[in-house]
Amino acid sequence: VQLQASGGGLVQAGGSLRLSCAASGRTFSRYSMGWFRQAPGQERSFVAAISWRGDNIQHADTVKGRFTVSRDNAENTVYLQMNSLKPEDTAVYYCAATLTGPTRDVTRYIYWGQGTLVTVSS
Repeated sequence: VQLQASGGGLVQAGGSLRLSCAASGRTFSRYSMGWFRQAPGQERSFVAAISWRGDNIQHADTVKGRFTVSRDNAENTVYLQMNSLKPEDTAVYYCAATLTGPTRDVTRYIYWGQGTLVTVSS
């Protein structure tokens, strides 16, 4: 599976962005998908994850109520809707795929996209 993340950019605090992650390959629907982010000088951290059916969804406490993960298996795409953005959300956002079910454990993900930069100005 090859993953291509897009949708990042510069936005003011309080604004919104929607990230997309397009997957190649016919087996996309087998994978649970996750979003992670990495700010400069920090480790990659969990943001959200969704099962292959979309019926098991997890969000990090830091984004709960503001971010929403979703997927469209027919389009081989997973999304991250980000609302009420804060300067501390500034990071490179990565999508990733795992066969083990949605998880916060970064080591469980076997395929990674290249990342898309989100910058939130105050």
